[in-house]
Amino acid sequence: METAYEELADDARPELASQIENLDNYDVIFMGYPNWNSDLPMPLYTFLEEYDFSGKTIIPFTTHGGSGFSGTIRTIQELQPDATVSEDGLSISRNSVPDAQGNVADWIAGLNL
Repeated sequence: METAYEELADDARPELASQIENLDNYDVIFMGYPNWNSDLPMPLYTFLEEYDFSGKTIIPFTTHGGSGFSGTIRTIQELQPDATVSEDGLSISRNSVPDAQGNVADWIAGLNL
């Protein structure tokens, strides 16, 4: 948790360990992340600033300690204005993760992909 606070305070953009080589092969991007201090984790900022998701659909899902998505869907929309960012993402409390399999399956089925 300390790393999250430090990166946020520094507005850090950590280097990504790997790159996507074939982004053009994907129309739908499932973007999962933990909600850190009511914000995206800083490596996700790096990711969203390095890639162009124009014309793609981004479907977010998050784990959190009580704050749900906060403003993270709006932030993704701002960083990727030419992508369609789903408002129907899945948000799971960290305390519910061990028992969330059914919720995840129902959510995915409801996306009609």
